[in-house]
Amino acid sequence: MSTDDTDTETPSDAGDRRTTDDHGHDIIDPLYVGIVTVSTSRASERDPEDPGGDTIQEIFEDAGHEVQARELVRDDYGAIRTAVRSLVARREIDVVVTTGGTGVTADDVSPEATSALFERELPGFGELFRSLSWEEVGTRAMASRATAGIAANTPVFCLPGSTNAVRTACERLIVPEAPHLAGLATSHRTDATDQTLSAYQSK
Repeated sequence: MSTDDTDTETPSDAGDRRTTDDHGHDIIDPLYVGIVTVSTSRASERDPEDPGGDTIQEIFEDAGHEVQARELVRDDYGAIRTAVRSLVARREIDVVVTTGGTGVTADDVSPEATSALFERELPGFGELFRSLSWEEVGTRAMASRATAGIAANTPVFCLPGSTNAVRTACERLIVPEAPHLAGLATSHRTDATDQTLSAYQSK
């Protein structure tokens, strides 16, 4: 499944959404978001439900942001990596969020597929998420391998498939901080950055 109703921006278009917060830090608001749902069973269905992706979209849109693209892929390293890579290579996408495939079974490969694209990791996200999960599910929180990092100047968050976990991560961590992270990650941008995006498209 893939949805994409938005024309690609020129490099200067994001400037219309770039401001600073009360502390003078760069932020991008509203954010343009890409969502990747990882589920072999749903990817094989003709008209699949996507509660995880729907929850992410609902939370971001309720906060005033816009979902620009959604993908549904099977639990496969190459498929996940390709989907995330194609989204971070799009200049208008500010943040990418994946849901599913962060557990400990043999086909849970979302963390490996996404982190392979990271230039810089955000270890604090996984630490905070598991701390919050501990409050909700106790020791089972240790089984989550949720992770995050920066790929092609784009924050990428890799979440579990549980809608409760998605809601916790998005409402308490990602949505409050993502505008700032996206602003920081792109504050150095010049036209030369397009070479980085081209490189991601050709990997």
